[in-house]
Amino acid sequence: MKPFTTLTSAVVPLPYNDVDTDQIIPASYLKVTTKQGLSQGLFARWRYVSEGKPDPDFPLNQQKYQGAQILLAGDNFGCGSSREHAPWALLGYGFRAVISTSFADIFRNNALKNGLLPVALAPQAHKQLLAQVQANPAATVTIDLRSQTITLPDGQQTAFPIDSFSKTCLLQGVDQLGYLLKQMRRIEEYEEVRELKN
Repeated sequence: MKPFTTLTSAVVPLPYNDVDTDQIIPASYLKVTTKQGLSQGLFARWRYVSEGKPDPDFPLNQQKYQGAQILLAGDNFGCGSSREHAPWALLGYGFRAVISTSFADIFRNNALKNGLLPVALAPQAHKQLLAQVQANPAATVTIDLRSQTITLPDGQQTAFPIDSFSKTCLLQGVDQLGYLLKQMRRIEEYEEVRELKN
């Protein structure tokens, strides 16, 4: 997993509310046994028209948003089923962070475990950010995980919450198992002391 420290990127606005995991990655794409190719199914029902042809009106298909690593979503992003394929598809496409006002709990947890940062902003800050990126698609946002701040295109800085364990894992670029494995020497030392006491 790639460490997440600071990210500066353009933003893809997709300000729909209550986007569920089936809209993020339809069930027809869940038959795979690896993460390969899931990016093709990302928002497939909105992204393609008949016969798999890209819809030119959908943001992911527009040249001005190519290469952006931040998705700006509406309220309650990632609701619905618990499919882990949703953050896999977002990461596979190239997104490193999703900004919303709120996330479904299971989606947020799945995202954090896979290295995708869910950034929950206060509604007013979210509204300001949306207005700024819609006015200037080339505008960039900087997310600093260590300080838990996001800098909007106009320079305004606002904080976002994240639990300390998830933050540590993201900064180190490890999942939960990877974090435990990095503590192996300390675990072995504890076990050695415990055996001596017994």
